[in-house]
Amino acid sequence: MRISKRILVVAAGLFVAIALAGTAAVAANATAPRSHQASPASGASHHLKLERFDLNGYVFDTSYTLGRNTGNTFQQTYGHSMVQGVPIKGPLVGTQFPPENYVAIPIGHHQLYVSWLDPTSFALVDVFVMDFARHTVFDYAPGSDHPESAGTVTVVHRGRSPLP
Repeated sequence: MRISKRILVVAAGLFVAIALAGTAAVAANATAPRSHQASPASGASHHLKLERFDLNGYVFDTSYTLGRNTGNTFQQTYGHSMVQGVPIKGPLVGTQFPPENYVAIPIGHHQLYVSWLDPTSFALVDVFVMDFARHTVFDYAPGSDHPESAGTVTVVHRGRSPLP
């Protein structure tokens, strides 16, 4: 009977030791860095796209509450490659701006990056990030120490292509 008690005690001790070793191994594995996980290579573009978006037919009102254009509202009317900006509210009403070329690139869900370019020199005239889900616009118009503005964007008229 003594031998069987010793065997039971040794077996129980061995069982506990194996269980503790297994638990320690699982815990160490869970916290160890995973060197076998694939990570994207530097410069990889797995989900990036670089496609232009045609804003033909769209009319936006951009109204600014922050920055250089505070108090102004501009109406932006888009064709296939040209845009016309007109001040419709604020201190710049009456100012005439020439039509510009534009490039629009979808950058996220309901978001566009829009650059206005001088048609003769291709110099940047104005740059916008428009978020149509949140109705926000961020504007960078070169030409001063503080060229930034922010405010709201409203779709006045929709073009044929649905916004991204």
